[in-house]
Amino acid sequence: MTQVADGACAPDLDLLERLAREAVAGLPDGCRALAAAVVLRIADMPPDEILDEMGIEDPYDLTGLYEGVPLTERSVSDPPVQPAAIWLFRRPILEEWIDRGDVTLAELVTHVMVHELAHHFGWSDEDITAIDPWWE
Repeated sequence: MTQVADGACAPDLDLLERLAREAVAGLPDGCRALAAAVVLRIADMPPDEILDEMGIEDPYDLTGLYEGVPLTERSVSDPPVQPAAIWLFRRPILEEWIDRGDVTLAELVTHVMVHELAHHFGWSDEDITAIDPWWE
């Protein structure tokens, strides 16, 4: 936990990682093994190069990111590439959690993880939104 000005503690990177790993552990058997192979990266804020590449001006607009080739686009004849990775960004997640006020931190981290894992499984944002209207 990170100490804040009024003496309270803000959830730290380790807690977000633990919550993300718990989200993966709670997936159905068939998805869990595929999800466990994805590298998990937790950072306070999205790196500038990621924001620039995505054309995002406000870093608080990005809570998570999938980097890799979706399973549906891979071929055994493709050359080896770096393992797929999911980034979770602590401060944007905490900001959304505070702004929403209607979900637990575990629920929000699970949602972000599942959303990014859906990209790993080959779903588009539109596919995810049709199944999970979380942002409405």
